[in-house]
Amino acid sequence: MRELLRELTAALDRGRDCVYCSLIETRGSTPQKAGAAMLVFADGGQFGTLGGGCVEAEVKQRALRVLASPESRSEILTFHLDDNYGWDDGLICGGRMAILADPVAASNGQTKPGANYYRRYRELVERGRGCTEAIILADPKIGVPAGSRFLFDADDQLAGQTFNGVAPPEVLENLRPLQRRPEPAVRHGIAYLPILPRITLLIVGGGHVGQAVGRLAAEVDFDIWVLDDRETYASRERFPRAQKIVVGDIGSRLQELAPDITPSTFCIIVTRGHAHDEEALYHLVRSGAGYVGMIGSKRKIKIIYEDLIAKGIPAETLGKVHAPLGFAIGSQTVPEIAVSIVAELIACRNLGQTIPSARLHVPI
Repeated sequence: MRELLRELTAALDRGRDCVYCSLIETRGSTPQKAGAAMLVFADGGQFGTLGGGCVEAEVKQRALRVLASPESRSEILTFHLDDNYGWDDGLICGGRMAILADPVAASNGQTKPGANYYRRYRELVERGRGCTEAIILADPKIGVPAGSRFLFDADDQLAGQTFNGVAPPEVLENLRPLQRRPEPAVRHGIAYLPILPRITLLIVGGGHVGQAVGRLAAEVDFDIWVLDDRETYASRERFPRAQKIVVGDIGSRLQELAPDITPSTFCIIVTRGHAHDEEALYHLVRSGAGYVGMIGSKRKIKIIYEDLIAKGIPAETLGKVHAPLGFAIGSQTVPEIAVSIVAELIACRNLGQTIPSARLHVPI
């Protein structure tokens, strides 16, 4: 979403005609789920995707008609994914999609009033604390035109709206706090599309596995922090997309970082040796991190657990550690190991939990 909103605001700055298409409700089997978005430009180009295939082509055609209409106002488009959309491609999903098509640039080059809404939306997403968009569906009881949108910040405060009037009380009454990690949903005629707080991934250990995990995790929208006691490993050359690179004694540096480690921080321990792993786990297992994982064999993990229990770390606290780190997919190479680790990180971020059947676990 960050990249799409950047592209959208750039189009507004250039006065380029476009339509913001947001998937706001799905039922049954669909190629994308609520929250997916795509930009359609007046010249037929696009940025982002709603799943491809014939339905995406139809969305583009109808979005361009919305842009060209004299009113040039938001519309909610509904698609039933039957054989009209997927027979030739083998994509007969059988579900239903509701898509908001909102023209956000006028043909005369003057940006519409809704441009400020998108700039505010991008600002909240870039900030990383999360936000929620509420979109009114066709419900006469609410008394607000369908397609009207209300934007709430991470503290559930109204931060923007496209409706020229007072937000109906139903919008706030049905809002779910981001701390509960809600999924997109429709409640009482209102579609809620949350952007969850962005997760910071602290990688303790800048070796081959740490580097591969950092590269892949950045691609799936984690903010990357790296810690290593060796300057040649915790470097900008090895982690070009890292937001923070820390070099120094692992224990001391983790103590310094402790105030910044929150439930929105995931930590993985992939150092080069047993002693460094144990030192890192000793500090991180007592931190406020939302996820702590450690790589290693079952034997090494059991030895570290025994040492930490002897140092006063409760067994139930260690029981929350994800070790061995990653999903059990038969990983052999460093890239495969990175895939298994990042897959589990995504599961914990997006689902709020790991997938027990997909991972190994060392009992305490």
